Amino acid sequence: MDRQALHRMIRVDQAGEFGATRIYEGQLAVMGDRGPHSAEIRHMAAQEAEHRKKFDALLAERGVRPTALHPFWSAAGYVLGAGTALLGPEAAMACTAAVETEIDKHYSDQLEALEASGADPELAAIIEEFREEEREHRDSALANGAERAPAYPLLAGAIRLGCRIAIKVSERI
Repeated sequence: MDRQALHRMIRVDQAGEFGATRIYEGQLAVMGDRGPHSAEIRHMAAQEAEHRKKFDALLAERGVRPTALHPFWSAAGYVLGAGTALLGPEAAMACTAAVETEIDKHYSDQLEALEASGADPELAAIIEEFREEEREHRDSALANGAERAPAYPLLAGAIRLGCRIAIKVSERI
């Protein structure tokens, strides 16, 4: 695996963790502390903030150019979070379940590539740790009623498609 591929991984992962923090900020702006899942969302948001902090550091340490789409992802993440929270607590959980399902797949694909090449054990360990926390977020969202959200299959499918597009675009731009 070459340096450019590793830089793409770090760039897209940092952008994804940044987007996740913005989703939770949007959800909490709507739900506040009174929502039935606010404590769970705050916990997940804190973990995402730590993930972002680590990828911010990797960008700086390794001289990786961040995505030029940060302003767009900032707005899109916040709107997605606020919009799903406006639909209700189950829709907020559906958003988390959908996003984390795609991130689990994305991180698993990255780990497979890193392990196959033997490249960058440090990055592989970080991704593996974060993937496990993302899986916990998905499982928590499902346990907290994600599938009871209005039009869950449509909502989750649209969010997952958006995530796949965001991943592909952020790797390059």
